[in-house]
Amino acid sequence: MSSVAITKDTYLEWYEIMLLLRKFEEKAGQLYGQQKIRGFCHLYIGQEAVIAGTISATNHDDSMITAYRDHAHPLAKGMSANAAMAELFGKATGCSKGKGGSMHFFDKENKFFGGHGIVGAQVPLGAGIAFAEQYLGTKNVNVCYMGDGAVRQGAVHETFNLAMLWKIPVVFVCENNGYAMGTSVARSSNITDIYKLGLAYDMPCMPVDGMDPVAVHTAMDEAVQRARNGDGPTFLEIRTYRYKGHSMSDPQKYRTKEEVEEYKAKDPIEIVKKHIVDNNFENEAWFEGVAAKVKAVVEEAVKFAEESPYPEASELFKDVYAEDNYPFVKD
Repeated sequence: MSSVAITKDTYLEWYEIMLLLRKFEEKAGQLYGQQKIRGFCHLYIGQEAVIAGTISATNHDDSMITAYRDHAHPLAKGMSANAAMAELFGKATGCSKGKGGSMHFFDKENKFFGGHGIVGAQVPLGAGIAFAEQYLGTKNVNVCYMGDGAVRQGAVHETFNLAMLWKIPVVFVCENNGYAMGTSVARSSNITDIYKLGLAYDMPCMPVDGMDPVAVHTAMDEAVQRARNGDGPTFLEIRTYRYKGHSMSDPQKYRTKEEVEEYKAKDPIEIVKKHIVDNNFENEAWFEGVAAKVKAVVEEAVKFAEESPYPEASELFKDVYAEDNYPFVKD
């Protein structure tokens, strides 16, 4: 039983959020091809239902942390598309002052704590953020995302154990898109039902259809309420799919075109649109209005990014931790 009801407004909000994420990522891919965005770039196209269902089941004060496929999470949390696009361009007006790029988005105001490039490194950090909330006596929860490749990292299992021991208010989410870079789960793990890893720690765990925001919302709502009530963590394996490669440099030779088309037939944006139409929630004019609004937001973000300045050279020496008289390094 969901504590956060799914209403007509929920569907309308899901559609707008997912369309923004899709169009932002498509534009990022185009700009990468034009070499206006450089370095690593990992797109979220196809996985939008995961974040949409999470947003509707959480509060703004609940924090998030994820790996390096990180554009969608802060945008859904409330980061401006301007700040996101400027970061991709490496501009000073970006969410990480142009120093983080695609993989290292950060937004303290919206309680998004990264974008992390080291596989699995964000998992103990997420538990630590949740522990801080527990220590301070808030009811806030951390949603800690990881990919299917991260679940074989030792730090993940150490964190699972401690989170259960201390009943830390964190929801661990494996966004299982089937491939750790180009390696399928079946080729790298004896456990292909990844959620079952939670059983080793007596952690509530389950698989979730990641192409359906209703399924994500329902599972996430239950997990969040458990954490809020002091009952500890949950591990959700949200089974999703990315339509693009692992990164922009991925030739995708490890999967067939037929497989990709099979998942595109389950596109979460189209599923939500069909529900809105079938239930007469809105008409075609509304969809056209949302599309125009999203297009304008993305175009303004590109304009903002292109017109923004690059960081000054002096920024190299800011936001860097340094200890005076560090005893282990000599000149």
